[in-house]
Amino acid sequence: MTIHPTSSHLLAWYAQNARRLPWRDSKDPYTIWVSEIMLQQTRVETVIPYFQRWMEQFPDLVTLAKCELQAVLVAWEGLGYYSRARNLHNTARLVMEKYAGKIPSEYEKLIQLPGIGHSSAADILSVAYGKNLAAMDGNIKRVLSRLFNLSLSLESPEFTKTCRLLLDQLLPAGEAGDFNQAMMDLGASICLPKNPACQECPLKDNCQAYHEGFQNLRPVRKAKKEIPHYIVTAGVIIDNGDQPGKVLLAKRPANGLLGGMWEYPGGKVQAGESLEECLSRELIEELGIEVSIGNNIGTYKHAYTHFRVTLHAYSCIIISGEPKPISADEIKWVKTTDLYLYPMGKLDRLVTNTILASMMK
Repeated sequence: MTIHPTSSHLLAWYAQNARRLPWRDSKDPYTIWVSEIMLQQTRVETVIPYFQRWMEQFPDLVTLAKCELQAVLVAWEGLGYYSRARNLHNTARLVMEKYAGKIPSEYEKLIQLPGIGHSSAADILSVAYGKNLAAMDGNIKRVLSRLFNLSLSLESPEFTKTCRLLLDQLLPAGEAGDFNQAMMDLGASICLPKNPACQECPLKDNCQAYHEGFQNLRPVRKAKKEIPHYIVTAGVIIDNGDQPGKVLLAKRPANGLLGGMWEYPGGKVQAGESLEECLSRELIEELGIEVSIGNNIGTYKHAYTHFRVTLHAYSCIIISGEPKPISADEIKWVKTTDLYLYPMGKLDRLVTNTILASMMK
């Protein structure tokens, strides 16, 4: 079967310029699956050290399936989009139960597992099993939008449908794995979101957007909405009773943002509230306790995908009530020296670092 000229040029470029990545030399489905999930919405440079540590701690699917979720979340901490870690753990256990520990080689089975969409399934199957399936991540969509000068909105169903038809034309039978990786590498290193390095591109002679001068206008995106900014408070509740040296952590519900992670309880400031009023109200609602609010421990900022947060943390002492997990899955008094054992989101980890730093003074 004749290879499309564009694909031929791409594969020749890839043979000389493929990125050296720690998962690239493996055909092991587990290794490919872990790397693929980590790479969802995360840059390669960020993923590499996490991947290397992960493979040391969870070298195979059996090890991952046997461990507790908290250990998985601790290993994932800082990588973001924590549902990916929960899905990896859940999928490992499902594969052990349903497929005797072997990641399925059939698309219809693989796509049913948690966290595996079309693009991930295609990449896993093409690289690990040699299947003729085209992946379609953000890099690949950007490359296609420029190659074929697509004026459709990136977010539209028509754009996705068009890209799949184009990939059907380009996909070289028997070399889908290299083709998928090559398209991703091209998007990551040359066909960049801003200021693409068109003069260095192996496909510039085939690129319609480049010849029309539209490369910086592709892909077409909808106007971004203004990102909301939330002010939140958190209480570092100190045990002034029988167990000095401990603070109270709350475990977030398994479903939702930062599900299964531990945090210092608190919440969003409502209109007209002071920071202290907000924290007092939240601790009554979440834990059923009244507190005496002490010093401000610190102010911390973090940007998530769809919103920004500024968190104000205060030391607190319970003056009335016994804490109960009213809106949390679990609460626990934890020694400050053990806080590193509990997986936390970025902001709560910053609070923890402040606490531990103050203890060393």
